[in-house]
Amino acid sequence: MDPTDDLAAGMPASTSTPEPAFADVAADDPGRYVWDDDVVDDPRGEFVAGEIPGDVPDALDGVIEVAAMMSVFAAQRYRRIDAMRQEAVDEAERYQLRSWDILERSLRLELAAGLRVTEHTAAGLIRAAEALVHRYPSVLESLSRANVTERHVEVLVDALEELDPEIRDRILPDALALAEAEGVGTFRRGLRRLIDTARHDTLAERHERAAQDRRVVIEPADEGMAWLMALIPAVEARAIHTRLTAIAKVLGDQDGETRTRDQLRADVLGDLLIDGETSAHPSAARGIRATVAVTVPALSLLDQHRVAAGEPPVVEGVGPIPLDVARELCGAADGWMRILTHPETGAVLSVGRHQYRPPPGLRKIAKWRADRCMAPGCGIPASRCEIDHTIAWEHGGHTSLENLAPLCTGHHTLKHHGGWSVTQVQGSGGALEWRSPAGRPYVVEPERTVPVFLPAESDASEAAAAHAPF
Repeated sequence: MDPTDDLAAGMPASTSTPEPAFADVAADDPGRYVWDDDVVDDPRGEFVAGEIPGDVPDALDGVIEVAAMMSVFAAQRYRRIDAMRQEAVDEAERYQLRSWDILERSLRLELAAGLRVTEHTAAGLIRAAEALVHRYPSVLESLSRANVTERHVEVLVDALEELDPEIRDRILPDALALAEAEGVGTFRRGLRRLIDTARHDTLAERHERAAQDRRVVIEPADEGMAWLMALIPAVEARAIHTRLTAIAKVLGDQDGETRTRDQLRADVLGDLLIDGETSAHPSAARGIRATVAVTVPALSLLDQHRVAAGEPPVVEGVGPIPLDVARELCGAADGWMRILTHPETGAVLSVGRHQYRPPPGLRKIAKWRADRCMAPGCGIPASRCEIDHTIAWEHGGHTSLENLAPLCTGHHTLKHHGGWSVTQVQGSGGALEWRSPAGRPYVVEPERTVPVFLPAESDASEAAAAHAPF
């Protein structure tokens, strides 16, 4: 048994040291590995993880290379686990053993003992291996080529296995492309949007069934504490959290306040639920209401068939919602920011150098376009972010949509003081390119594009020149 067999099986490596079967160190470059053709598809026959053309490999390159090797080994482990499962199934059929439950339990126990993991973990590995080998071979191939990580694969398989085969097969190519392009956090959110959009034709019925399970539960914790948890519709949950955060921010700005943001949110929740009012809070914190952005294709409000055609309403930070709920929200109080998207919608996109602070409408549309913090992989909703001038105002930057992006406090600070450079990608519709101190580029795309008013068709050429794409 060579070392790759030992590592793939999770066992200690053999004391013998034969030549590695998966890669050899290139004679002219000890930092480069030459891989078998069936492991990595590279036109040069080489794999150089994290390579930046013209740059000398640094410490991160070494980390990326090892991570890629781990992905390759993970793919091999899944293949061998499924081969082990198939061998057990074949043996059961040969000896006419009819109890699959007993066979599965035996297989699970043997794998758990061999890998020194729990039976629960072993069961998950067996399920994932069977799914990858027999239903998602393209995903397994991508993992074997280190195009995705094992965590991407776990998220993808868990989500796809919940779907009907027809929907699963339809979204698999897009889901895999998303996994290969994005970090795990961004991928998880994007995958959920893909699934929700694919299933939006039954969203109203599924939402109504799920709402029957809404409840509030309490779970004891240590030191006289307890968890108060509520299963409620996501729109209401987002609004509640937004209001708690807004009040907590006001309280946190008071002189002498030492509580953290989390502590303040918890205290405000208690005040609201126990007393039913907030008179104990400063006047600036009273009367704060939640604001949630609801994006609805305008014609969908009138025509149910347009939603069925692939244009579901969306709530910021939540995802698609039933059309009936969207119609109700769009006719509700001023606390809901209603954005009706349409090819002929116009918007004020710039105030130039006339003022530093973006007007409320421009701030709202910049946050709506991005949906989340525009830093790589960040999941903080745009509603909780600060608006940043990509080119600083003091350096000549304009207060215009093409120079604005929401950044959370941490990433806003990192942009200005962490050695990173950030630029707007021209013509991209709001994408940002972050370049690390080591020179690596990371492009972050906004969630949406801003609709631009177009004049009559005869003036299309003039419009193209007058309106840069956003």
